[in-house]
Amino acid sequence: MRWTMLCESDARMALAEPVPTAYFNSDPQGNGEVSLDDVLLNSSARTAEVHNTETVEDTKTERCQIDTLGFKASSPPACNVWTTRRDGEVRLRMDEQGIGSEVPKTVHDLFQEAASKYGDYYALASKKGGEWIKLTYKMYYDECWKAAKSFLKGKQDCCNLISCLQLGLERFHGVCILGFNSAEWFIADIGAILAGGFAVGIYTTNSPEACHYVAENCSANVLVVENHKQLQKILEIQHKLPHLKAIVQYGEELKEKRPNLYSWSEFMDLGKDVPDTQLRAIIESQKPNQCCTLIYTSGTTGQPKGVMLSHDNLTWTAAAAGRFIMLTDAKEKQELVVSYLPLSHIAAQMSDIWSAMTFGVQVFFAQPDALKGTLVDTLREVRPTAFLGVPRVWEKMEEKMKSIGAKSSALRRKVASWAKGVGLQTNLKRMNGYSEVPVNFRLARHLVYKKVRKAIGLDRCTKCYTGAAPITRETLEFFLSLNIPVFELYGMSESSGPHTISLPHSFRLTSCGKEVTGCRTLIHKPDGNGNGEICFSGRHIFMGYLNMEEKTKEAIDEDGWLHSGDLGKHDKDGFLYITGRIKELIITAGGENIPPVPIEDAVKDAVPIISNAMLVGDKAKFLAMLLTLKCTVDVETGEPGDDLTPEAVEYCQKLGSKATKVSEIISSKDKAIYAAIQKGISAVNEGAVSNAQKVQKWVLLEKDFSVFGGELGPTMKLKRPVVAQKYQDQIAQFYADAEPPAAPETALRP
Repeated sequence: MRWTMLCESDARMALAEPVPTAYFNSDPQGNGEVSLDDVLLNSSARTAEVHNTETVEDTKTERCQIDTLGFKASSPPACNVWTTRRDGEVRLRMDEQGIGSEVPKTVHDLFQEAASKYGDYYALASKKGGEWIKLTYKMYYDECWKAAKSFLKGKQDCCNLISCLQLGLERFHGVCILGFNSAEWFIADIGAILAGGFAVGIYTTNSPEACHYVAENCSANVLVVENHKQLQKILEIQHKLPHLKAIVQYGEELKEKRPNLYSWSEFMDLGKDVPDTQLRAIIESQKPNQCCTLIYTSGTTGQPKGVMLSHDNLTWTAAAAGRFIMLTDAKEKQELVVSYLPLSHIAAQMSDIWSAMTFGVQVFFAQPDALKGTLVDTLREVRPTAFLGVPRVWEKMEEKMKSIGAKSSALRRKVASWAKGVGLQTNLKRMNGYSEVPVNFRLARHLVYKKVRKAIGLDRCTKCYTGAAPITRETLEFFLSLNIPVFELYGMSESSGPHTISLPHSFRLTSCGKEVTGCRTLIHKPDGNGNGEICFSGRHIFMGYLNMEEKTKEAIDEDGWLHSGDLGKHDKDGFLYITGRIKELIITAGGENIPPVPIEDAVKDAVPIISNAMLVGDKAKFLAMLLTLKCTVDVETGEPGDDLTPEAVEYCQKLGSKATKVSEIISSKDKAIYAAIQKGISAVNEGAVSNAQKVQKWVLLEKDFSVFGGELGPTMKLKRPVVAQKYQDQIAQFYADAEPPAAPETALRP
C-alpha cells in the first residue's frame, strides 16, 4: 500500500481515499519492521467514489478499542491522525512495508541507541578560548540525563542566598530556549524532552513581545537564555508568564543575582539529588505518538502557530531523510557538520540534532557571529562533509567570491571564466545522464574548482544543500559552474522538515527533488499545466497546532492530507517544482491568477543591483513592483544602510554611474541606473505569458528589506502584508491614475 507519488490525474480520486494509518500491537522493546499480523490498516482499495462516512466512523470506533501503541496507556487510545491538546496522542500513519512500517521510537529510545552504538565517538564540538572542547556520545547522553533531572527538581535546598526556589518542570509544559547554537542548547532541548516537557526554540531576533507570545502559548515552566541581552527580554515580560518557574543562562556568567535565575553550572547541579528512578519512570511513560517538540511558525501571515511534533515525527524523519541523502554511519566513516542556522527552525533541528544523532555525526558549533562573516572561517577549519545553507548564505558566498574575482589579474579572470563555462556545461550534462568527464573539465578541476572549494571550506563536502526559502537559478548555476552542485530540498515545519530532496545522481535545476522514501505527494486540483496545491502524507506529518483546532483542520483535510499552501507541479520524471504560494497569488481585476515569485526572481536575475523585489496588483488593473538596492548592512543590528555593496558600486561604474549610495541614485533619479532597471524589467516583460503578467510600473525604495525592519521573517521570507502596509502610500501612487500608463513600465519617484 506504500507509494511515493500520485500523478496529477489521480488527484481528485485519491483525495477520496483515506490515508494509510495503523494501530499496531507490538512489544515496545521489539525492533525491525512490524509484521502484517500486527498492523490494522485503515485504508481501502483506491476507488473514484467518495467514502461512506458512516462506514468510516464505525471502523474508527471499533479500532479505537485498541491501544494505539501497545504501551501502558493511562489516557484513551488515539483515534485520529491529529490533535491540538498538549497531552494528546495521534494515530500513527504506518505503512505495510518498508521504512514506513518500522517500529516507532521515542527520543530516548533513539538517544540510548546512539549512546550505545557511538559511545566513544565525538558528538559535539564547541570552540572555547581557541580550543575545540568535545563531548563523546556517552558524555552527551549523560549531560542530557543530568539536565533532565535538574528540570524535574521540585525544590532546591535552602542553601541558596536568595530563597527556596521551585523548578519542577510539569508534564507537557514548555522549556523555551533563546540563544545561539551550542552544546547547552542541544542539552536543554533533549533534557526537556526526557523530563516529559516540550522543547521550544525561540528566534534570537524575537522582540520581548514575540518571546512572550511563544512562552505563554506553550505554558513555559523554564526559559533558557544565552546571555544578558536575551535575559533582559525575558525579565521585561516575566510578570506576564504565570507558568514560569525559573530562568537559566548558559552563554556567559550572570551579571546579577535574582530569585529563580540560575547559571548553567548551578542548573546542572540542581538535579544531583533527584533519583534516577524518578526520571526513568517519566521516560517509560512517554509514547512515540505524543508531542515532545514545538516549532513556532515565523508568523508571516499572522500570529505564530505552535507546530506539535511527536517523538515519532522526529525519530522517523531523521532516519528516513538521513538514509535518503545517504548519510554515512559513523561506524563506517563519521560525517562532520557545522551548526549555525537557527535551531528554533525545523531545518537546523532535524539536520543538527536528530539526523546527527541517528547516524553518529560530529557537530561543530559555529561562532555566534557566524552570519556576520565568521562562518567561512569555521568551515575552513572544520571542513564539513555535509552543509545546509539557506539561500541568503549561498548568495553571500557568491557575492564575496565575485568581489574577490573582480580584483584578480586579467589572466586569472580569463582562466576562471573558462573553467566556469566548462563546469556549468559538464554538470548540466551530468544532470541529464551523461557520465563522461571531458579532459578540459579535469584540467579545470585541478586549476580552479579544488582551490575554490578549499577556500570556502567545502573541499570534503559531498552534500551541499539549500532550503527554507526559494533560491535563484543564477546562484545555483554559479556554484554548479564551480563544480559545487547545491541541492534543493523542500518541506515545512508541519512535515518535520524535509519532504522532497534532490540528490547528486537525481536532480534538476530549480526543482526541489523527489519525495523522501516513505513520504507521499498529491497535487490537489491541478490546472491544465499540472499546477495545483502540494499536499503531503506520511509519518513525518505533524500532530496539529497547539490549541488551534480550526487552523489544524484547515491544514489537515478529512482524508489526512497536509495542505502546504504551496503551488507546484511534477515534471515527466517525477521532480517537484514549486511555482508559488496560494496566499501570495495576485488576482488581478481581470481575474487572472499570478504567482509573484517567478516574476520577482526574473527581475532580480535581470538586474543584478536589485536586492529585493515585491510584486503588487491584487484586485488592480495592472501589476507594479517595489524594488530595493543591494546595500551594506550593520553587522551588529542587521539594519540596512545607505552605502551600496562593493558589487553594486562596481555595477554602477560599468554603467557609467558614479553613485555609491542608495540615496544618491534615488534623489538624482540616476539616468544610467534607472535605464538599466527599465531595460531589465522590459526584458522580463517580453517573456510574460500574457499582458496581465507584465510589470507596468515600479519604484525604488530608500531602505532594503530586513529582519530589523520587519519586512523579512527569521528565515528571510518576505512578509508581504507587512511590506504592503509599510509602503501603502507608494502602492497607492501606482494606481492613483487608475489606468496603466500608455507607455508601459515607468518608474515612480518614492
